[in-house]
Order: sequence, then structure tokens, then C-alpha cells
Amino acid sequence: MWRGVERRFSISSPQMKVRPHHPWYLRWGMMLPFVLAAIGLAWWAYDSGLELAGFHRGKAEQELARLRDQVVKLSEKNELLTKQVAQDERQIQIEQASNLETAKQLKNLSDENDRLQEDLVFFQDLTASDNKEGELGVHRLRLDRDTMPGEYNLRMLLVRGGQRVKQFNGSYQLVATVVENGQTSTHVFTQDATGNAQFQLNFRYYQRIEQHIQLPPEAQLENVQVRIFEKGMVEPKVRQSVSPS
Repeated sequence: MWRGVERRFSISSPQMKVRPHHPWYLRWGMMLPFVLAAIGLAWWAYDSGLELAGFHRGKAEQELARLRDQVVKLSEKNELLTKQVAQDERQIQIEQASNLETAKQLKNLSDENDRLQEDLVFFQDLTASDNKEGELGVHRLRLDRDTMPGEYNLRMLLVRGGQRVKQFNGSYQLVATVVENGQTSTHVFTQDATGNAQFQLNFRYYQRIEQHIQLPPEAQLENVQVRIFEKGMVEPKVRQSVSPS
């Protein structure tokens, strides 16, 4: 122990170095120009490398600004075109609906024109024929199935022969032969809720009749008999049957 103390405080003890003390802000102040110079040199080298590689920053910024303006213009144009397309679609829908309605009206007019032409030919033939004065006949009797099961449409034309016939007052009755659950039965169609089974007639020369018939969907209609009664008579004046077509 004594030797250690003697070595520490004797002439052979370690040398002591004295250094001047500099505040930290002075040390950083002296280092800051070198750091900034190094950063600037690195940035210059990076920029020079980009230019040597063909990349010019100024031109790139100008091109980017041009592309941004083009995107804005295209977005505005796209919005206008979208609105225009929506308007055109609505206009097309309106025109299609109008065309469908016009086509429907034309078809109805064409059907009516065909019917009138048939009536004209029929009445011309009827006038040329030797019909008895006041004789009543059922012509063009048709029974067509409707789109829904159990529904039918009956059409007929009632005609009276002669030139000076009186007004016909009477009624007609529809009697259907129906097969349901394997059993055949007759069904008389009523005109209203009071149970009146006869439809009134009042005409001089002719009368066109269209009648809608509805039965249960499971029922099978075999035929319909048209019975025409003159006013005050119990027995029908005319009977004629028709089957579904």
C-alpha cells in the first residue's frame, strides 16, 4: 500500500494534461458551416446526378403542373358528359314510352279499320242477300281465351234483315257448359249483383257485343250457348253455341 501511495505522489506519478475548455455552442458554431457545406455539396451532387441522368427538375415541375391542369379539365368535362348522358337516357326513355304508346294506338286503329272493313263487306253481302224482313241472326260468334286462366272473351254481331224493321227490344243470356272436378255442369252468367241473368238488347239493324267471361282457374270451359230473347217471350228466339278457340 505504501508503494502505491509513493508512486502516485512521487516524481514517477502519471502526467497530468491541461486542456482549454470551450463552451458547447462555440464547438457547434464552428462545426455548423462544415455540416451545411457537406449538405449543400451532397444536394448539388444529387441534383447534378439527376441532370446527368436526363431528369430536369424545373421541366418536371412544369410537366406536373400541366398534368394537374389537364386532370382538372378532364374531370370537369367528365362531369358534364355524365350529366348529358343522364339527360339523353331520360329523353330516350320518354321517346321509347311515346313510341310504344303510338304503336299501341296504331295497332288499335289498324284492328278497328280491319273490323270496319269486314263489317262493310258483311253488310254489303247481307244487303245483297234475300233475308227475311226482321229476321234476327248471330254472326261472327267467337270465344277466345284470355291471358289469365279461367278468363275468356266472347264476341258476336247481332243482325236483323230487311229495310224497314222495327226496333228490337229484348235480352240475351250466356249459358256455359263447364267441367270441374270430373263433373259437367251448366253455368248461367249474371249481369249484376241482383242475379239478373239476361243482358238487355235494344237496336234496329245490328249490334256488336263483347262480353268478358270468368270462371275458376281449375274449371274447363267446353262451350257457351248464346240465347236471345224477345221482350215478353219465355223461349229464346235464337240459340247458338260456340267453343273456345
